[in-house]
Amino acid sequence: MSELSQGEFKVRNIRLFIAYDGTNYLGFQVQPKGPTIQGLLQDVLTRVLGHRVKVRSAGRTDAGVHALCQVAHFLTTSDKSLEVIYRALNGLLPKDISVWQVEEVDFKFHPQRDSLWKTYQYYIYNSPVRNPLLRLYSWWIPEKLDIEAMRECLSEIVGTKDFASFRKSGTDIKTTVRTIFSVDLRWSTSIGGLLIFEIKGRGFLRYMVRNLVGALVEVGRGGLKPLQFKEILEARDRKVAPPPAPPQGLLLSHVEYKDISVFDRYPKEKPILSFF
Repeated sequence: MSELSQGEFKVRNIRLFIAYDGTNYLGFQVQPKGPTIQGLLQDVLTRVLGHRVKVRSAGRTDAGVHALCQVAHFLTTSDKSLEVIYRALNGLLPKDISVWQVEEVDFKFHPQRDSLWKTYQYYIYNSPVRNPLLRLYSWWIPEKLDIEAMRECLSEIVGTKDFASFRKSGTDIKTTVRTIFSVDLRWSTSIGGLLIFEIKGRGFLRYMVRNLVGALVEVGRGGLKPLQFKEILEARDRKVAPPPAPPQGLLLSHVEYKDISVFDRYPKEKPILSFF
């Protein structure tokens, strides 16, 4: 396959809207060993377009994490129609990955830099008996949680703050300060015992949402008090925080941009806008 080159050809910027079940993947980003969402997308597009393709996304979900609304893009000199690209992707990708829209956008568009905010949801199944149908999409907690104590902690998360205590251990980044616009903790209206943690922010540290949920669950279990949750945040030290929640409960549910409302891009048959 040839490398992408502007040369005499028009370079097109193609935006993808993607959903996937992350159970069988090592995350979005290509890894040295094992399947990834990015790797499979690039393999299929390279076959279809006739040149190597680099797919970039709004966020790099980790191993086992799901996405209802992942946004990505790639550059191509191919003149193949959007319909051909759409059909090829959905025909050749595994059944746990779906591309629900393909569109050509301005050359300057970048899915990560241009996003206004991302919304993640984390699902906790709080019931004495496990539900086998939810095992791949939630964290089963058999003991009763103190939901009100967990909710007391939510106000500490909102705002522009240093989330060093909730980063992934060993990561080297310039800053651990992030801006969170809103958080919510609510019961599902359709499945009894299912608790939904939702967080909307400008950006997130790696494992940040899972680490926050891990600490909130510890509060719900009574192992931490709401005041201690605040102290952990203010300590800016990962060592003082509880272990992260497991990955299968986490879902990238929405990415927002100035020029589009992503929910308007869903197919006309209106699929489920969240898992539960």
